[in-house]
Amino acid sequence: MALYIFKRVAQLVPLLLVIAFVVFVALSLAPGDPTTLLLGQNATPDEVARLNHELGLDRSVVVQYFSFIGDALGGDLGESYRSGRDVVSELGRTASVSATLAVTAMLLAVVVGVGVGILTAVKQYSWIDNVVRVGVLALVSMPVFWLAILLIILFSVKLSIFPAFGWGTYGHLVLPALALSTYPLAVITRLTRSSMLEVLGSDYVRTARAAGMPERMVVLKYALKNALGPVLTVIGLQFGALIGGAVLTETIFGIPGMGRLMVTAIEGRDYPIVRGAVLLGTVVFVLLNLAVDVLYKWVDPRQRGL
Repeated sequence: MALYIFKRVAQLVPLLLVIAFVVFVALSLAPGDPTTLLLGQNATPDEVARLNHELGLDRSVVVQYFSFIGDALGGDLGESYRSGRDVVSELGRTASVSATLAVTAMLLAVVVGVGVGILTAVKQYSWIDNVVRVGVLALVSMPVFWLAILLIILFSVKLSIFPAFGWGTYGHLVLPALALSTYPLAVITRLTRSSMLEVLGSDYVRTARAAGMPERMVVLKYALKNALGPVLTVIGLQFGALIGGAVLTETIFGIPGMGRLMVTAIEGRDYPIVRGAVLLGTVVFVLLNLAVDVLYKWVDPRQRGL
């Protein structure tokens, strides 16, 4: 297991190098000039050239790339063009906010999704199962930004229960976490149901029932454990996808997280922030999938020899 984890972590290094280069090329081809945005439209060519030289933008993309990699190996991701603050500290400040939102949304999705998935599998073809399947289809089809606006209108404008914008209290967390959790909740519910139905129809489950074991023990101890493998995999993928979904959610609810920081950086051509945010998101996504794979091997002993 230790060797497996080491190999997966080692694969992260070339992946980050490739992604960093792709980001550099994409930013160099993107329309807009950071120096013009910083200095304004009335800046003279000499002022633009001087700022380009100070920021290192007058060098080739390849030279900028290798310079960035050298600094990054020492823990330096540069400074923001607009604020002048260290990129690492900026990402650290906003990543904690995004992590709180993502973890809360994912916990809600997992608890409700797995629970409802088990219930619908046990109550297959009942009215509960039919209602949940329709609800799952609606949640999968519903855009997050549209749902977020509906939640603001209902719970903030009409009922005045939760604040619509901002961050700092538990009340600010409710609506964005609810909006962000809907899609992964629907996916987890659907997969848990299908995985549980497959396991509940297996021979050893029928044998356990024939032996007179209580239905709750059969479902939770025998069926659920063997049905968790695919569910864990999709949980890891959905958790990584929340990083991208948080961009829109944080922007709509005015949350000072990494997603909103990245949107502001893209609008302002703040390249160091964009590069740092993309690399951090890549690291988080890969480590999350590694954690899910390790947990999968722990839950299913048959996978440990693969």
